[in-house]
Amino acid sequence: MKEKNTPKSLGYRMPAEWEEQEAVWLSWPHNKATWPERIEEVEQSCIGFIKALHTSQRINLLANSEESKLSITAKLNQANINPSKVFFHIIKNEDVWFRDYGPTFVINKNAKNKLAMVKWNFNAWGNKYDDLLPDNNVPYEMNKILSLKMFEPGIVMEGGSIEVNGAGTLLTTEQCLLNKNRNPKLSREEIEQCLSEYLGISKVIWLKEGIAGDDTDGHVDDIARFVNNSTIVCAFEENVEDENYQILKENYELLKAMAGQDGKKFSIVKIPMPGKVEIEGTRLPASYANFYIGNKAVVVPIFGHENDKKALSIIQRLFPRKKVIGVGCKTMVEGLGTLHCASQQQPKV
Repeated sequence: MKEKNTPKSLGYRMPAEWEEQEAVWLSWPHNKATWPERIEEVEQSCIGFIKALHTSQRINLLANSEESKLSITAKLNQANINPSKVFFHIIKNEDVWFRDYGPTFVINKNAKNKLAMVKWNFNAWGNKYDDLLPDNNVPYEMNKILSLKMFEPGIVMEGGSIEVNGAGTLLTTEQCLLNKNRNPKLSREEIEQCLSEYLGISKVIWLKEGIAGDDTDGHVDDIARFVNNSTIVCAFEENVEDENYQILKENYELLKAMAGQDGKKFSIVKIPMPGKVEIEGTRLPASYANFYIGNKAVVVPIFGHENDKKALSIIQRLFPRKKVIGVGCKTMVEGLGTLHCASQQQPKV
């Protein structure tokens, strides 16, 4: 850890996703290596995502050029999206997975600089994709626009690998954060200390593994999500023959036994899985848990499975004051992620 004055020591914390947001940050899908043939379908998922959120918060959208900005604007206009709510930033990016290479925003309402960013090192999920490594620079380009206080822990971390309740507890997985392809010289205790100092948390809950087909080495935002300070939605596979069954059962049982920052156990709500989503025999990391909580809407990836309606119904019960909206992501998940992976919330201060 580089700084003496860490976010925690200065009074900053990472807020929960359901706390009021100023904006959501997205990158427009453009990488044809990620979606060789049907990128237009992925664009439609992105349009559906923006449409669900844009009436209640700002959309900060990265585009690679002025030319692509004009093309995107025409597509948003066709979808009746209010252009005054979409703010373009011409920032070179390689792929759509903004949560993993973008910054994590932290807040301190008592500070002069109420909003700050934590800039992690992005190594393309353990150096799996050399062509995506340049996305590590995106937060620096963003801060040329935002001019925020920036903290740099100097460790490899992706936004999809962590989940907080805003009150002091963080969820993550051993498969990802303890993986030797991320921070091989750091112990579990050193990683916990870093998370504490840079996100303002006091308790880390370690789950085991993520779902099959996940090239991120087990990101938590596909398996377990906070929906309020004391309630966690947990992905659960009912089919005992499915390769996710044992993984998710073990995580569910761990969560049932765990307590949060206040010493109290959580309420754990099961959410189904969308069955086995594949492309050419390859398992894809499809999960309803990869939803995004906006100011007035919760946007959920759906996959044309009979469990779509069940998942939407469960999530709607958990967010009675927000509108739950399903967006088709069966093609998007061929790029090994969906809506939460492609977004990052900027809290309001």
